[in-house]
Amino acid sequence: MKSKKPKKQKKQTTFGKDRRRKHHHWQVVVYYPDGEKFARVYTDHKKATDFAKRQKRSPMVKSARVVQVA
Repeated sequence: MKSKKPKKQKKQTTFGKDRRRKHHHWQVVVYYPDGEKFARVYTDHKKATDFAKRQKRSPMVKSARVVQVA
């Protein structure tokens, strides 16, 4: 008889069985004093927070927020 090799376990993600998702998405929303807003989406949380920090340094920016969208 041939011995069976155990199947390799897949890495469990926070998405569970949702196969459409590969990574989380982070949206950075920048608010300006005149009421305008600008948004950009990143797949890397560090890049999103770095972008928000950079924008907050500008005197033209009222606030910047990072939100997980997926």
